[in-house]
Amino acid sequence: MTHPHLAALEGGLIVSCQAYPAEPMRNPETMTQVAEAAVRGGAVGIRAQGIDDIRLIHERVALPQIGLWKDGADEVFITPTLEHALAVIAAGAEIVAIDGTRRARPDGLSLADTIARIHEQTTALVMADVGSVADGIAAHEAGADCVGTTLCGYTGERSKTDGPDLEVLRELASVLPIPVIAEGRVHTPAQASACVDAGAFAVVVGTAITHPTTITTWFADSVAR
Repeated sequence: MTHPHLAALEGGLIVSCQAYPAEPMRNPETMTQVAEAAVRGGAVGIRAQGIDDIRLIHERVALPQIGLWKDGADEVFITPTLEHALAVIAAGAEIVAIDGTRRARPDGLSLADTIARIHEQTTALVMADVGSVADGIAAHEAGADCVGTTLCGYTGERSKTDGPDLEVLRELASVLPIPVIAEGRVHTPAQASACVDAGAFAVVVGTAITHPTTITTWFADSVAR
């Protein structure tokens, strides 16, 4: 049986409400307002970064939240340690997104150990952000509740595709018994639809909805002569 938090996301749009460091919108109140606006537009879930953002969104948005904590300059920086994961959960995230690749983690724990301890100590679910089919299979074997294609094109294992990595998405969806969530470079409604056609359980869109600087650049570049 699918967990209620995941069931609530099935077949829907998850909006990633994140601002980059030093940006004008890097503020928990602002990100919470963006999340509230996404709810009005039909989002079924929110993905958010940072303890303060997660906590405030949890207080004001009644949807499942995928929380993460980006920290460090090393390869593994998406909720890189068990300590980070537990803090994200304590802030209110029902699902914690962690680096789900096969790379070494900063605290020395294996991915399986990290997931096991999260499950032992909390009621939260674990979303493994992966960069390849092999990552996704390993994350499932390690106990992840769902996987996301978030890191495809960013780990050096695969080339960065123009748009979502539909090849990885399609293969993972065909071989894994757990939900596979499309995330990464989904910039248009057509691409989101293609993710669903490829077998995505749900689709995460961030930049194209919640990052005005990038969206403005797209339009500014298109009218420049």
